[in-house]
Amino acid sequence: MSVRRVPKPRRRDGFSLIRLLAGGICNTDLELQRGYYGFEGRPGHEFVGEVVESDTRSLVGRRVVGEINLACRRCAWCRRGLGRHCPARTVLGIVRHPGAFAEYLTLPDGNLRIVPARVSTEHAVFTEPVAAACEILDQVRIPRGTDVAVLGDGKLGLLIAQVLQARGAQVCLFGHHPEKLKIAASIGASTAMAGSNLPQAEFDFVVDATGSPGGLRAATGMARPRGTVIMKSTVHGTVGIDMAPVIVNELTLVGSRCGRFEPALRLLRSGKLHLDAMLSDEFALADAPKAFARAAEKGALKVLLRP
Repeated sequence: MSVRRVPKPRRRDGFSLIRLLAGGICNTDLELQRGYYGFEGRPGHEFVGEVVESDTRSLVGRRVVGEINLACRRCAWCRRGLGRHCPARTVLGIVRHPGAFAEYLTLPDGNLRIVPARVSTEHAVFTEPVAAACEILDQVRIPRGTDVAVLGDGKLGLLIAQVLQARGAQVCLFGHHPEKLKIAASIGASTAMAGSNLPQAEFDFVVDATGSPGGLRAATGMARPRGTVIMKSTVHGTVGIDMAPVIVNELTLVGSRCGRFEPALRLLRSGKLHLDAMLSDEFALADAPKAFARAAEKGALKVLLRP
């Protein structure tokens, strides 16, 4: 991790030039630093910015967040509204598009979403991971009142627990940090310390948000026969798992990644998420190496970068 001076980017037709207001370091950024995706370049995909130049005049001067997948908008996947799976896509700060950890960045106008006035910049930084949490409900129907286990009390695990609880599930969050579990408890979720005595075959729905290779093994053990395991962890390296219980118990494994920003912004606007407790620290862009070191510390939650 290093800091460089680079020219202000030139925006292409159909793109906006955005001045960064705040960016958030997430676990994917840390995995990229460890070698995930063979990444080289400028990271950062959770951000809030102000549009300074755009072909869409209504965007200029507005606070925005941005969908991270830059799709071709022409292929079969894009025509189905699934540009996040476009085979020609680039991805902000992850795949062949410079990320948001810079004073200025560019994104297509069509990727931008205006931040509601009542949502603070600090809370709006969470839009992308909240959208990833909301994606679970686009993929899987979870009836109201259903018990759902969420494994992992990191940044994404806490957001998933809050989103599912807000949407009517009865969440039990398993983690290793009492102070983090209190955040989930504050919105009505049950909590438990994770260890070797995790409940077995007790949940119809289990979400793995541990970010660790062992998370998926633990999650499949907690699912009831014909249950569903939602996989949210991105880990650099190969994950080993015994598939026999998956097959014998007829489990459904659901890979889950990015989500739509609209439901995330509605949820942020509602004020139902407890986000202040998830802000651990903030640094200037010039101190990005220190910020990444802080974000990698045990127990750290969201670390912000500001220009």
